[in-house]
Amino acid sequence: MKIKKENIVDLISGFDTILRKMDQGQKNAKSTIQGVDPVHKKSVQNLLDYLAFRSFDVRRMQKQLKNLGMTRFANAEQHIRASVLTVRSLLGFVIGEEPSEALQKQWSIKKVGKILDKKNKILFGERFHRRRGRIMVTLPSEAADNPDLVKKMMEHGLDIARINCAHDNQDVWSKMIANIRRASKELDRPIKIAMDLAGPKIRTGEIVKGPKVLRCKPTKDSMGTVTKPARMTLVPESEGFLGAQTVPIKSKKLNSILMGDVMTLVDGRGKHRKITVVEIEHNRIVVESDQTVYFVPGTVLIKSTDILEEYVVGDIPQLEQVILLKEGDELWVTKTGIGHPSRTDDNGQLVQPASISCQVPEVFDYIKPGHGIFFDDGKIGGIIIEVGKENFKVAITLAKSNGSKLRALKGINFPDSRFGFSGLTEKDREDLPFVVRNADIINFSFVNRPEDVAELYEELSLLDTPVQMGIICKIETQLGYENLIPILLAAMKSKNIGIMIARGDLAIETGWHNLGKIQDEILSLCGAAHIPVVWATQVLEGLAKKGLPSRSEITDATAALKAECIMLNKGKYILDAITLLDSILSKMEPSQNKKEPMLAKLERSHPK
Repeated sequence: MKIKKENIVDLISGFDTILRKMDQGQKNAKSTIQGVDPVHKKSVQNLLDYLAFRSFDVRRMQKQLKNLGMTRFANAEQHIRASVLTVRSLLGFVIGEEPSEALQKQWSIKKVGKILDKKNKILFGERFHRRRGRIMVTLPSEAADNPDLVKKMMEHGLDIARINCAHDNQDVWSKMIANIRRASKELDRPIKIAMDLAGPKIRTGEIVKGPKVLRCKPTKDSMGTVTKPARMTLVPESEGFLGAQTVPIKSKKLNSILMGDVMTLVDGRGKHRKITVVEIEHNRIVVESDQTVYFVPGTVLIKSTDILEEYVVGDIPQLEQVILLKEGDELWVTKTGIGHPSRTDDNGQLVQPASISCQVPEVFDYIKPGHGIFFDDGKIGGIIIEVGKENFKVAITLAKSNGSKLRALKGINFPDSRFGFSGLTEKDREDLPFVVRNADIINFSFVNRPEDVAELYEELSLLDTPVQMGIICKIETQLGYENLIPILLAAMKSKNIGIMIARGDLAIETGWHNLGKIQDEILSLCGAAHIPVVWATQVLEGLAKKGLPSRSEITDATAALKAECIMLNKGKYILDAITLLDSILSKMEPSQNKKEPMLAKLERSHPK
């Protein structure tokens, strides 16, 4: 292909313009560079260069470079100046220019490329498995009393154990940590412990309780034939309420009940029912019925054999209620109080709209009519249409056709609202001393502004915080994403830092259609700053919770190779999820270095 000199000259001129802007950016940001920890100095300079580079639309230049068979800078964020200087020097050589001294003074691409690897190792620990990407796993509460589970997680591929301070308490956390340390010693493997500060998670408040009733319903086919009978377990009331399918029986002993015994009762709806004993284990009696049975406190079970015996149902917790919402409905959100479903009169006319409280009343200072709102991970959406001092009204615009159920303690997102309150709550301040004593990494939730990072660092300075303590800032809001650069610069005042892309909340906040672009942008900016990234939320969630992954989950797990660490959440099949993710990362990493494809020899043979 014939290469025109004027095209080369044009490209060189473009690169010279970019390099001048890089130089000017470095001069303008001297105080910023000096303000970070020395370990990040080169990284901040590279980040500033990358921002200067991305202030240009270089797509035309990329096409020209492609036609010349040269790099298009698609994966050059970690060493952007060195890459620009190298390409500019090669173009100059083509037209007979003398070699530039600037390239000789610049760090090599190879040397700069190792900075992120070094920081990755410091934050997440030594590379134990065959893979570069580390696996972080959220420990379930069960891990406190099941040391074998913790050990199996490590054997299957866990690198970082995550404890979420939004759940359980310090006694439970201490047991988890003891099990982690014990398993680490037995396996002769250092394991990092990451603890999430709960942060101001915005959730719905309590909903008024329903009646005290247990409904046990059989499964039927389309013809109404019972395919699986209703199944309940009778237990002594003294054992406490053990779950939705257990019926507490007052003081009377159950050991006189025998296999095959039939009991009759009049249930909570006044229906005559029969239940049959099908299994006995100590004081637990399993019974079945082909009909739906409603148990309420005081229901009498009558066993008529040789001697008539009665068993009385004890106390039952009130039923958890839900608020059913459809498109077009109105919902009042309040600062305080107990929520309730909507109420109608005998003619079906609305008497009182549904209501629910918000557990973070500070949001009322920032919301405005027209702002969007989402509930329960985006399953229900609406528009705020009226705002008062103690409540605001929401017009529901997103729900299932037959209605969506809103429950207590579900997340609320405000994608259009710019909250100015702190990401560090009083609970976080109370938890911090324990976290500092026991964790290797602090996952800092709800980071919206650089001031949030500064506030955390101020608190840590008052404690005996180890200098190597890792700090991971969780980006989970629109505002946090918009402020990513100042958040990075504020975080880089500490030595050991990372960024977590909390993709669940972030998708709701920024829009599902934007998530792909946004997570790639965060990866690029963190790559330019040589900051390790955690890829979080719903990775292999179907496998972890239900035992079977979807095809899209496999693709998502493969895309996670762009990050330094991938987080799995807890689930019944978490060991299977860890095993599969370990296998995916180990097999794919030779072909993928972050965003850069690595072209290994194809395993398939050529056609004959």
